[in-house]
Amino acid sequence: MPRQKVTIVGAGNTGATMAQMLGATGIADVTLIDIVEGLPQGKALDIAEAQAWLSSSSAVVGTNDWEDTADSDVIVVTSGVARKPGMTREDLLKTNAGIVRSVVGEATKYSPSAILVIFANPMDAMCHVALETSGWDAARVVGQGGMLDTARYRSFIAMETGASVKDVSAWVLGGHTEATMVPLSSNASVGGVPLSSLLDESQIEKLVNRAKDGGAEIVGLLKTGSAFVAPAVATIEMVKSILLDEQRLLPACAFLNGQFGITDAYVGVPLKLGASGISSIHEIPVSENELAAIQAAGDAVKELVAATPRN
Repeated sequence: MPRQKVTIVGAGNTGATMAQMLGATGIADVTLIDIVEGLPQGKALDIAEAQAWLSSSSAVVGTNDWEDTADSDVIVVTSGVARKPGMTREDLLKTNAGIVRSVVGEATKYSPSAILVIFANPMDAMCHVALETSGWDAARVVGQGGMLDTARYRSFIAMETGASVKDVSAWVLGGHTEATMVPLSSNASVGGVPLSSLLDESQIEKLVNRAKDGGAEIVGLLKTGSAFVAPAVATIEMVKSILLDEQRLLPACAFLNGQFGITDAYVGVPLKLGASGISSIHEIPVSENELAAIQAAGDAVKELVAATPRN
Protein backbone atom coordinates (compact mmCIF):
# COMPACT_ATOMS: atom_id res chain seq x y z
CA MET A 1 0.00 0.00 0.00
CA PRO A 2 1.53 3.35 -1.03
CA ARG A 3 2.32 5.93 1.62
CA GLN A 4 0.01 8.88 1.97
CA LYS A 5 1.08 12.21 0.55
CA VAL A 6 1.30 15.64 2.14
CA THR A 7 1.92 18.90 0.29
CA ILE A 8 3.41 21.82 2.21
CA VAL A 9 2.89 25.14 0.47
CA GLY A 10 5.74 27.53 1.24
CA ALA A 11 9.39 26.57 1.65
CA GLY A 12 10.36 29.15 4.26
CA ASN A 13 11.73 28.21 7.66
CA THR A 14 8.41 26.93 8.95
CA GLY A 15 7.40 25.00 5.84
CA ALA A 16 10.82 23.39 5.47
CA THR A 17 10.88 22.43 9.15
CA MET A 18 7.46 20.83 8.75
CA ALA A 19 8.77 18.84 5.78
CA GLN A 20 11.81 17.74 7.78
CA MET A 21 9.76 16.61 10.78
CA LEU A 22 7.09 14.84 8.78
CA GLY A 23 9.65 13.15 6.54
CA ALA A 24 11.43 11.80 9.60
CA THR A 25 8.27 9.99 10.76
CA GLY A 26 8.17 7.80 7.66
CA ILE A 27 4.37 7.86 7.54
CA ALA A 28 3.95 10.03 4.43
CA ASP A 29 5.71 11.27 1.33
CA VAL A 30 6.19 15.03 1.31
CA THR A 31 6.05 17.57 -1.50
CA LEU A 32 7.37 21.04 -0.72
CA ILE A 33 6.19 23.70 -3.17
CA ASP A 34 7.13 27.36 -3.53
CA ILE A 35 7.14 29.98 -6.27
CA VAL A 36 10.87 30.66 -5.83
CA GLU A 37 12.81 28.49 -8.25
CA GLY A 38 15.37 26.26 -6.58
CA LEU A 39 14.28 27.02 -3.01
CA PRO A 40 11.93 24.06 -2.43
CA GLN A 41 14.16 21.78 -4.50
CA GLY A 42 17.24 22.65 -2.46
CA LYS A 43 15.57 22.34 0.93
CA ALA A 44 13.82 19.12 -0.03
CA LEU A 45 17.08 17.60 -1.29
CA ASP A 46 18.81 18.50 1.97
CA ILE A 47 15.99 16.84 3.93
CA ALA A 48 15.99 13.79 1.64
CA GLU A 49 19.71 13.32 2.19
CA ALA A 50 19.11 13.25 5.95
CA GLN A 51 16.68 10.35 5.63
CA ALA A 52 19.50 7.80 5.43
CA TRP A 53 20.37 8.39 9.10
CA LEU A 54 16.75 8.74 10.17
CA SER A 55 15.78 5.27 8.93
CA SER A 56 12.88 6.80 7.03
CA SER A 57 11.90 5.81 3.51
CA SER A 58 9.56 8.76 2.98
CA ALA A 59 10.19 10.62 -0.26
CA VAL A 60 10.72 14.37 0.17
CA VAL A 61 10.70 16.40 -3.04
CA GLY A 62 10.62 20.08 -3.91
CA THR A 63 8.84 21.68 -6.83
CA ASN A 64 7.44 24.83 -8.43
CA ASP A 65 4.83 22.86 -10.37
CA TRP A 66 1.38 22.24 -8.90
CA GLU A 67 1.01 19.03 -10.92
CA ASP A 68 3.62 17.47 -8.65
CA THR A 69 1.26 17.95 -5.70
CA ALA A 70 -1.55 15.88 -7.25
CA ASP A 71 -3.46 13.42 -5.09
CA SER A 72 -2.28 14.79 -1.76
CA ASP A 73 -4.13 13.62 1.34
CA VAL A 74 -3.29 16.75 3.35
CA ILE A 75 -2.30 20.23 2.15
CA VAL A 76 -0.65 22.60 4.63
CA VAL A 77 -0.71 26.26 3.57
CA THR A 78 2.11 28.30 5.14
CA SER A 79 2.50 30.82 2.34
CA GLY A 80 1.97 34.53 2.92
CA VAL A 81 3.92 37.61 3.96
CA ALA A 82 4.60 38.93 7.43
CA ARG A 83 3.38 42.40 8.32
CA LYS A 84 6.09 44.92 7.49
CA PRO A 85 6.68 48.43 8.86
CA GLY A 86 4.17 50.84 7.35
CA MET A 87 1.87 48.02 6.21
CA THR A 88 -1.70 48.42 7.39
CA ARG A 89 -3.94 45.57 8.49
CA GLU A 90 -5.88 46.07 5.25
CA ASP A 91 -2.66 45.77 3.21
CA LEU A 92 -1.77 42.52 4.95
CA LEU A 93 -5.26 41.13 4.48
CA LYS A 94 -5.29 42.01 0.79
CA THR A 95 -1.85 40.57 0.10
CA ASN A 96 -2.24 37.32 2.01
CA ALA A 97 -5.84 36.77 0.92
CA GLY A 98 -4.64 36.95 -2.68
CA ILE A 99 -1.83 34.48 -2.00
CA VAL A 100 -4.03 32.03 -0.09
CA ARG A 101 -6.80 32.26 -2.69
CA SER A 102 -4.30 31.47 -5.45
CA VAL A 103 -2.58 28.53 -3.75
CA VAL A 104 -5.80 26.98 -2.45
CA GLY A 105 -7.32 27.23 -5.92
CA GLU A 106 -4.35 25.36 -7.42
CA ALA A 107 -3.97 22.86 -4.59
CA THR A 108 -7.60 21.82 -4.50
CA LYS A 109 -7.71 21.46 -8.28
CA TYR A 110 -5.03 18.76 -8.15
CA SER A 111 -6.05 17.21 -4.80
CA PRO A 112 -9.85 17.40 -4.58
CA SER A 113 -10.09 14.91 -1.70
CA ALA A 114 -7.50 16.47 0.61
CA ILE A 115 -7.81 18.07 4.05
CA LEU A 116 -6.63 21.69 4.21
CA VAL A 117 -4.59 22.87 7.22
CA ILE A 118 -4.23 26.65 7.20
CA PHE A 119 -1.17 28.22 8.79
CA ALA A 120 -1.00 31.51 6.82
CA ASN A 121 -1.76 34.72 8.74
CA PRO A 122 -4.01 36.28 9.76
CA MET A 123 -4.90 32.64 10.21
CA ASP A 124 -8.52 32.99 11.34
CA ALA A 125 -9.46 35.12 8.33
CA MET A 126 -7.38 33.01 5.93
CA CYS A 127 -9.42 29.96 6.95
CA HIS A 128 -12.47 31.79 5.63
CA VAL A 129 -10.64 32.58 2.38
CA ALA A 130 -9.62 28.92 2.01
CA LEU A 131 -13.14 27.69 2.75
CA GLU A 132 -14.68 30.08 0.21
CA THR A 133 -12.07 29.32 -2.45
CA SER A 134 -12.23 25.55 -2.07
CA GLY A 135 -15.99 25.33 -1.83
CA TRP A 136 -15.43 22.36 0.47
CA ASP A 137 -17.28 21.31 3.59
CA ALA A 138 -15.96 23.23 6.61
CA ALA A 139 -14.90 19.95 8.25
CA ARG A 140 -12.11 19.70 5.66
CA VAL A 141 -10.66 23.17 6.33
CA VAL A 142 -8.97 23.58 9.71
CA GLY A 143 -6.70 26.30 11.10
CA GLN A 144 -3.57 25.71 13.16
CA GLY A 145 -3.63 28.66 15.62
CA GLY A 146 -4.54 27.20 19.01
CA MET A 147 -2.04 24.36 18.70
CA LEU A 148 0.95 26.68 18.87
CA ASP A 149 -0.55 29.00 21.48
CA THR A 150 -1.45 26.02 23.67
CA ALA A 151 2.07 24.60 23.35
CA ARG A 152 3.50 27.90 24.57
CA TYR A 153 1.02 28.17 27.44
CA ARG A 154 1.71 24.62 28.62
CA SER A 155 5.47 25.21 28.39
CA PHE A 156 5.26 28.39 30.47
CA ILE A 157 3.14 26.61 33.11
CA ALA A 158 5.74 23.84 33.32
CA MET A 159 8.55 26.38 33.67
CA GLU A 160 6.73 28.26 36.42
CA THR A 161 5.65 25.21 38.43
CA GLY A 162 8.82 23.19 37.91
CA ALA A 163 6.72 20.26 36.70
CA SER A 164 7.08 18.15 33.57
CA VAL A 165 5.30 19.68 30.61
CA LYS A 166 3.94 16.16 29.95
CA ASP A 167 1.75 16.54 33.03
CA VAL A 168 0.34 19.96 32.09
CA SER A 169 -3.22 20.14 30.80
CA ALA A 170 -4.17 23.61 29.57
CA TRP A 171 -5.89 25.09 26.54
CA VAL A 172 -5.71 28.28 24.52
CA LEU A 173 -8.93 28.95 22.60
CA GLY A 174 -10.32 31.96 20.75
CA GLY A 175 -8.30 33.84 18.14
CA HIS A 176 -4.68 33.68 17.02
CA THR A 177 -3.65 37.22 17.96
CA GLU A 178 -2.46 38.72 21.22
CA ALA A 179 -5.78 40.54 21.59
CA THR A 180 -8.07 37.59 20.82
CA MET A 181 -6.45 34.44 22.17
CA VAL A 182 -7.93 33.06 25.39
CA PRO A 183 -5.56 31.01 27.59
CA LEU A 184 -7.94 29.15 29.91
CA SER A 185 -6.99 29.18 33.58
CA SER A 186 -10.29 27.92 35.00
CA ASN A 187 -9.61 24.31 33.99
CA ALA A 188 -5.81 24.27 33.71
CA SER A 189 -4.07 21.62 35.78
CA VAL A 190 -0.76 19.88 36.40
CA GLY A 191 -0.96 16.16 36.96
CA GLY A 192 -4.64 16.59 37.76
CA VAL A 193 -3.96 19.29 40.36
CA PRO A 194 -5.76 22.57 39.54
CA LEU A 195 -3.35 25.33 38.52
CA SER A 196 -5.06 27.59 41.08
CA SER A 197 -3.81 25.24 43.82
CA LEU A 198 -0.23 25.60 42.66
CA LEU A 199 0.02 29.29 41.79
CA ASP A 200 -1.64 32.45 43.06
CA GLU A 201 -3.77 34.75 40.88
CA SER A 202 -0.94 37.14 40.03
CA GLN A 203 1.33 34.28 38.92
CA ILE A 204 -1.43 32.82 36.75
CA GLU A 205 -2.13 36.23 35.23
CA LYS A 206 1.54 36.58 34.30
CA LEU A 207 1.44 33.16 32.61
CA VAL A 208 -1.69 34.08 30.67
CA ASN A 209 -0.12 37.32 29.48
CA ARG A 210 3.14 35.59 28.56
CA ALA A 211 1.19 33.09 26.47
CA LYS A 212 -0.54 35.95 24.66
CA ASP A 213 2.84 37.59 23.99
CA GLY A 214 4.61 34.33 23.16
CA GLY A 215 5.20 35.10 19.50
CA ALA A 216 6.34 38.66 20.16
CA GLU A 217 8.74 37.44 22.87
CA ILE A 218 10.60 35.27 20.37
CA VAL A 219 10.60 37.98 17.69
CA GLY A 220 12.11 40.37 20.24
CA LEU A 221 14.87 37.91 21.08
CA LEU A 222 15.69 36.96 17.49
CA LYS A 223 15.60 40.58 16.26
CA THR A 224 14.98 39.28 12.73
CA GLY A 225 12.50 36.56 11.85
CA SER A 226 10.08 34.68 14.06
CA ALA A 227 9.50 31.26 15.61
CA PHE A 228 9.39 28.26 13.30
CA VAL A 229 10.23 25.08 15.26
CA ALA A 230 7.29 25.08 17.70
CA PRO A 231 4.86 26.19 14.95
CA ALA A 232 6.07 23.34 12.74
CA VAL A 233 5.79 20.72 15.49
CA ALA A 234 2.28 21.92 16.40
CA THR A 235 1.13 21.69 12.78
CA ILE A 236 2.64 18.27 12.14
CA GLU A 237 0.81 16.89 15.19
CA MET A 238 -2.40 17.88 13.40
CA VAL A 239 -1.22 16.32 10.14
CA LYS A 240 -0.34 13.06 11.90
CA SER A 241 -3.77 12.92 13.54
CA ILE A 242 -5.34 13.22 10.08
CA LEU A 243 -3.06 10.74 8.31
CA LEU A 244 -3.32 8.11 11.04
CA ASP A 245 -6.99 8.85 11.77
CA GLU A 246 -6.06 9.23 15.42
CA GLN A 247 -9.14 11.31 16.28
CA ARG A 248 -7.09 13.36 18.72
CA LEU A 249 -8.86 16.10 20.66
CA LEU A 250 -6.81 19.20 19.82
CA PRO A 251 -7.09 23.00 20.21
CA ALA A 252 -7.42 24.27 16.65
CA CYS A 253 -9.49 26.60 14.49
CA ALA A 254 -12.89 25.46 13.22
CA PHE A 255 -15.94 27.02 11.58
CA LEU A 256 -18.56 27.32 14.31
CA ASN A 257 -22.30 26.97 14.00
CA GLY A 258 -23.56 27.86 17.45
CA GLN A 259 -20.81 26.35 19.59
CA PHE A 260 -19.77 28.71 22.40
CA GLY A 261 -22.57 30.99 21.17
CA ILE A 262 -20.70 31.76 17.92
CA THR A 263 -21.94 31.29 14.36
CA ASP A 264 -20.28 31.68 10.95
CA ALA A 265 -16.76 32.30 12.22
CA TYR A 266 -13.50 30.37 12.46
CA VAL A 267 -12.44 30.31 16.12
CA GLY A 268 -10.04 28.18 18.14
CA VAL A 269 -11.89 25.41 19.99
CA PRO A 270 -11.32 21.84 21.18
CA LEU A 271 -11.96 19.65 18.14
CA LYS A 272 -11.48 16.03 17.17
CA LEU A 273 -9.31 15.57 14.08
CA GLY A 274 -9.09 12.48 11.87
CA ALA A 275 -8.97 11.18 8.31
CA SER A 276 -12.10 13.08 7.26
CA GLY A 277 -10.98 16.30 8.91
CA ILE A 278 -12.91 17.74 11.86
CA SER A 279 -15.19 14.99 13.16
CA SER A 280 -16.56 16.89 16.16
CA ILE A 281 -16.29 20.11 18.16
CA HIS A 282 -16.45 20.07 21.95
CA GLU A 283 -17.77 22.83 24.21
CA ILE A 284 -15.73 22.32 27.35
CA PRO A 285 -16.70 24.20 30.53
CA VAL A 286 -15.16 27.66 30.78
CA SER A 287 -15.70 30.61 33.10
CA GLU A 288 -18.07 33.44 32.21
CA ASN A 289 -15.15 35.78 31.51
CA GLU A 290 -13.44 33.20 29.32
CA LEU A 291 -16.65 32.58 27.36
CA ALA A 292 -17.08 36.31 26.79
CA ALA A 293 -13.49 36.52 25.53
CA ILE A 294 -14.00 33.58 23.15
CA GLN A 295 -17.14 35.22 21.79
CA ALA A 296 -15.26 38.51 21.39
CA ALA A 297 -12.68 36.60 19.33
CA GLY A 298 -15.50 35.42 17.08
CA ASP A 299 -16.66 39.01 16.58
CA ALA A 300 -13.09 40.09 15.77
CA VAL A 301 -12.76 37.37 13.14
CA LYS A 302 -16.01 38.49 11.51
CA GLU A 303 -14.64 42.05 11.32
CA LEU A 304 -11.46 40.76 9.65
CA VAL A 305 -13.47 38.69 7.19
CA ALA A 306 -15.65 41.68 6.34
CA ALA A 307 -12.49 43.70 5.59
CA THR A 308 -10.91 40.95 3.45
CA PRO A 309 -11.04 41.64 -0.32
CA ARG A 310 -13.02 39.07 -2.26
CA ASN A 311 -10.80 39.19 -5.35
